[in-house]
Amino acid sequence: MDSRDISRKSNLSADPAASVSRHDVNPNARSAGLNSKPAAQSYTRKEKGRAAEEAAALHLEQQGWIIRDRNWSCRTGELDLIAAREDLILFVEVRSRSSSAFGLPAESVDARKIHKVRHTAEVYLHRFGLSDRRIRFDVIAVMLGRNLQIRSLEQIEEAF
Repeated sequence: MDSRDISRKSNLSADPAASVSRHDVNPNARSAGLNSKPAAQSYTRKEKGRAAEEAAALHLEQQGWIIRDRNWSCRTGELDLIAAREDLILFVEVRSRSSSAFGLPAESVDARKIHKVRHTAEVYLHRFGLSDRRIRFDVIAVMLGRNLQIRSLEQIEEAF
């Protein structure tokens, strides 16, 4: 997998130092072992989301993160991925699209979603006694191809 780090200002972040890590994946590559359906069959939103979250988790693990939780939920909402490295807790919102007809995946993170993720993260930190840890909020945007192939994966660090 060819990777390169790109620093740019994200429209999701108030921090101009937010960085983006983008990985373009070979379109012939299989995604996380979830390609068991024939090419002509369509996938549900849940299956697409699962494939994107699995790709995001694998990407984070390759970067040295330890996945603490996946799809952790409480009354305030759900956190897609929670990872840790040293004293830093990373909360990741995973977004995916199979077409750019309705915009890019990262563009779907709006102010309401940001507020909900931040509030749910507060609950998580309190519940597990992690309030003293440094935290970061990233978005991982995944473009899916046919048969849930990962066409591209972009990590926006400090997205909000």
